Amino acid sequence: MSKNLTKRADDYSKWYNELVVKADLAENSAVRGCMVIKPYGYAIWEKMQAELDRMFKATGHQNAYFPLFVPKSLFEAEEKNAEGFAKECAVVTHYRLQNDPDNEGKLRVDPEAKLEEELVVRPTSEAIIWNTYKGWIQSYRDLPILINQWANVVRWEMRTRLFLRTAEFLWQEGHTAHATEAEAIAETEQMNKVYAEFAENFMAIPVIKGVKTESERFAGAVDTHCIEALMQDGKALQAGTSHFLGQNFAKAFDVKFTNKEGKLDHVWATSWGVSTRLMGALIMTHSDDQGLVLPPNLAPFQVVIVPIYKSDEQLEAITAVVSKLKSSLENNNISVKFDDRDTYRPGAKFAQHELQGVPLRIAIGPKDLENGTVELARRDTLTKEVVSIEGIEEKISDLLKTIQSDLFQKALAFRESHITEVDNFDDFKNTLETKGGFISAHWDGTAETETKIKELTKATIRCIPYDSKIEAGNCVFTGNPSKQRVLFAKAY
Repeated sequence: MSKNLTKRADDYSKWYNELVVKADLAENSAVRGCMVIKPYGYAIWEKMQAELDRMFKATGHQNAYFPLFVPKSLFEAEEKNAEGFAKECAVVTHYRLQNDPDNEGKLRVDPEAKLEEELVVRPTSEAIIWNTYKGWIQSYRDLPILINQWANVVRWEMRTRLFLRTAEFLWQEGHTAHATEAEAIAETEQMNKVYAEFAENFMAIPVIKGVKTESERFAGAVDTHCIEALMQDGKALQAGTSHFLGQNFAKAFDVKFTNKEGKLDHVWATSWGVSTRLMGALIMTHSDDQGLVLPPNLAPFQVVIVPIYKSDEQLEAITAVVSKLKSSLENNNISVKFDDRDTYRPGAKFAQHELQGVPLRIAIGPKDLENGTVELARRDTLTKEVVSIEGIEEKISDLLKTIQSDLFQKALAFRESHITEVDNFDDFKNTLETKGGFISAHWDGTAETETKIKELTKATIRCIPYDSKIEAGNCVFTGNPSKQRVLFAKAY
């Protein structure tokens, strides 16, 4: 597995693309804009999925599954949602192929197999789910409904990049129904908090929690809450969103319930989701010019053990010691890989595991057996030390916690040093071009100003942070009065 990665400082985009492929995470498929997630990449996604699933269930949610196809009439029922996704939709118009009589062996769409109603391949599932909920909800006793589904969705993107933006991607989408507005708002805020806790505690990615502006909201939402992360190139990445949908979808699909007072009312709704885009966030937050750097909580293997030997007898003696060590570590809930492949030399193995971001590497040879030691290498700092094998389990356990914490603190320090307050448009543009990161600036609250700034600089308002204090000021662009600062950035 050859490294030879482009340096981040030379071409960040090329570095990212090379790393995804060379670290064996994913590759482009024969289908334009779609990717193949390879076993190592999928193992990381499975760890994300398992932890998120645990957190969802701990907050009372259940998993279900809904159809991939949405009848066009249902998709159109909530106008803003339909309009927002229309240009990204893939549509099924026919259901059968047939042999082409003029070209033996070729197939063509059977013109007589046209669907009575066209089917949209889901870009998101609100329409089909709320049409289903209509049959589930009659009374306040049926509420709340707290459902999540793990699924794939299709958004026909023109410009794609592995994990960050593909025509088909994997995600989870929560869809909940509530009896009151207050309950739905609390759910929206709770799930955004869940996402933030997952990103920070599990992925070691610091995030800013906030609310989107009207023009950046999810199509059909009353409010969109989000978590925003900062990548090493100074661009922001939206890592998760949670939407308060009000009664928009309930009204579009006529989902009513009898409340405790015996009156009919429309249901209140939320939806929320994260996707395989988190893989891109993980790569771009922590990795370096040597390859992937993985937080221990996400690594398919937290420790890899590489034997150094010249004879079968030496390998046999090393394997006996490693077997006990491996079992002992696994009993402490530490995942271990013993790389005893005889098709690669130790140096090639070291290079592969470094490229793939394994947090800790142990090398053990005949001299180590004599001395009762091993060589222990950290991936995050690229440092090595010779340590006693006696009691190494506790040392490794402590080191993994340290690595997890250090990665978060390093990313946090970078983000904090890349939040810049500016008060005029010249400083705004200069900071954006020379430093990047988040720009904290006053905004006059109008969509016109937001659009103009985006046209001139490609920077968007990433969010209005929860902790943004109310302070009088003047818009960085128009000079008009403003009541608080918002965060701008160029973004993925």
